[in-house]
This record gives sequence, structure tokens and C-alpha cells, in this order.
Amino acid sequence: MSSGRGAGDIQDNMYSEKVMDHFNNPRNVGEIENASGIGTVGNAKCGDIMRIYLDIDEETKIVKDCKFKTFGCGAAVATSSMATELVKGKTIYEALQVTNKAVMEALDGLPPVKVHCSLLAEEAIHAALWDYAQKNNIEIEGLKPPKADISEEPVEED
Repeated sequence: MSSGRGAGDIQDNMYSEKVMDHFNNPRNVGEIENASGIGTVGNAKCGDIMRIYLDIDEETKIVKDCKFKTFGCGAAVATSSMATELVKGKTIYEALQVTNKAVMEALDGLPPVKVHCSLLAEEAIHAALWDYAQKNNIEIEGLKPPKADISEEPVEED
């Protein structure tokens, strides 16, 4: 095993098969030109940065497409990938309900030291929704202003 970031932190039996699949074959990588909303969040303590792009249908308020760009560890890539899968096809209100716990459950869990990656995914979705709301001068009930750095946040584990 190599030391450092990326594949080096993926160790045998540390991650579920789903985490490994989303790390090795991430879904929805890239950018959306003229995105309806873009959310960027990071964690200063671990150095991960996640950006989520949303393409939202103006009439139905449904997320037509969702892409991501993430700089970080394997778990950050996997949680980004899963988060994009979870919000596609959902209304903006349903997308708001995608929590870090939902991301972790969809990935069959994360090691305790990587739970913060799922929180990054939740916050990036919320930041993209906030950007969308600001651009369209609308209020999304329950949506709070995004945090640029989630390293000070308490993390909920199972």
C-alpha cells in the first residue's frame, strides 16, 4: 500500500463493497455547464473539498442531473458519487432530505474516521440547493445557509 491520499487509504475490509464500487467506478463525475445550483464545501482538518452541480427542471423542480468534482480520499469520492445518485430524479424538497446517514446507509456504512465524508456530501447538496434558491429568488423551507468548512460540525454516527 502506498501512503498519502487517494487509493492508499483504501484498505482491505475497511470499506464495504458498495464504497469500493463507488470509489473505483464513481458515477456522475464532472461539471454541469450553466448549472441551476453549485455547492462547494470542504473540511479544513482533512483537506477534502467537494463540489456538487445540480440541473433542476424549472417547471417541476426535479433534479434532472447531478454531477460532482471531489478532491479527497476514497471515502470522499464514494460519498460524492452516492449522493449524486440519491438526488437525481428527486424534487428539490426530497433532495434536501438526503442526509449523511442516508448516504452512509446507501453505501452499507463507513468506518467511524470517514463519517465526516458523508457529512460533506450532505452539506454540498444543501449548498447547491442554496445557490439554486438564491439564483431564483426562492425560499426552500428547511434550507439553511451553507457552511464552507464542516470541520467544526458534530458528526452523527449510527
